[in-house]
Amino acid sequence: MSILIKKAIIINSTSMSKEPQDILIERGSIVKIAAKILDSADKTIEANGKYVLPGLVDLHCHLRDPGFEHKETIETGSRSAAKGGFTTIVCMPNTNPVIDNAKIVEGILKEAKRVGLVHVLPAGAITKGQKGEELADIMELKNAGCAALSDDGRTVHNSQLMRHALEYAKMANLLIMEHCEDPTVSRGSMNEGFYSTLLGLKGIPDIAETIIVARDIELARYLKTRIHFCHMSAKRSVELIRQAKAQGVAVTAESCPHHFSLTEEALQSFNTHTKVNPPLRTKEDVEAIKLGLKDGTIDCISTDHAPHAREEKELEFDASPVGMIGFETALGLAVRELVETKCITWSTLVEKMSFGPAKILGLQNKGEVAEGKDADIVIVDPQKEWVLKEEEIVSKSKNSPFIGQAFKGAVETTICSGKISYQAQ
Repeated sequence: MSILIKKAIIINSTSMSKEPQDILIERGSIVKIAAKILDSADKTIEANGKYVLPGLVDLHCHLRDPGFEHKETIETGSRSAAKGGFTTIVCMPNTNPVIDNAKIVEGILKEAKRVGLVHVLPAGAITKGQKGEELADIMELKNAGCAALSDDGRTVHNSQLMRHALEYAKMANLLIMEHCEDPTVSRGSMNEGFYSTLLGLKGIPDIAETIIVARDIELARYLKTRIHFCHMSAKRSVELIRQAKAQGVAVTAESCPHHFSLTEEALQSFNTHTKVNPPLRTKEDVEAIKLGLKDGTIDCISTDHAPHAREEKELEFDASPVGMIGFETALGLAVRELVETKCITWSTLVEKMSFGPAKILGLQNKGEVAEGKDADIVIVDPQKEWVLKEEEIVSKSKNSPFIGQAFKGAVETTICSGKISYQAQ
């Protein structure tokens, strides 16, 4: 199928077209970009000055499949991702069974291909069963199609085991994505501080995160390996990563929209949708995350899309599971909290949500709208205002604290591999 997009403003990580451009897509690739294309196509989309961005790339999400299909499936998660403008997503391995062998990887890839809405790249577990006791077969996971390794939800607490993981991952040319949380320190429901005391909830101090960040920076420095830090939330973490990069350590990092949009004050409502891990932190931490995104210390924005069934989130605060859905609000939050406030430009947004994560994973033909690149594209109306309504959420779960809030900048069309995977009504 061929698609011709007419009169689009193309935004890449380093540029924004001054005049509208036409884009011709054939056989899953961008074959021509010009001021005016006269070629015929099977489908024509009139962009009329709307923004065309490279498809968004999410390094960190949870599809809950296999084992927790009551929360999400590969199909419902893919639909949700496409609605949010994502064309490539990396799903974490804390499923049941855990993604720690080739058979599970192959099953996920087969189902993702059947659904065919977005590129689903599994992250394999670092350790067998995510128990932190024995390394998974890293080469087996690599050969089966894993894009990265992570024990997300758990830190590899044994430093010697983490050292071996980094060494083997280097040989396999696989990215290690670390969940930074010292389990001996992190035993609460929210950020430790004034509000945890006020609300009578046990707190999680920021050192639960920064202890592991500091350790893993030292391991990466010593071993000359690369490492990626998931969902950074603390000011001190940003400072440590900034210092490490200045010293030449091969570290990359992500943060999530809720960590630059909300503070611990949001928990005063005892809304369990605000219970996440790492927890929402202080205004000072939020500002540090924003600065880290602006100056390049934090390389990308990931959703940590974490669906949970309604009955699970309706438990009392301490007993409810951590996490919120994020595919369908990520772009809106980035526009509202970062672009509209002049913290970053639209081009920087593309860098953080498409080009940057594609580069981290080594996806050569993604993250850029250019001739010869994959036809993974999202068309955005930058002026359109919309409200998140529960009944319009595509994800199987509805656990979002942003329901009822207003946003600016709406996904109109998502194209993955040259096929339309989402079209706004």
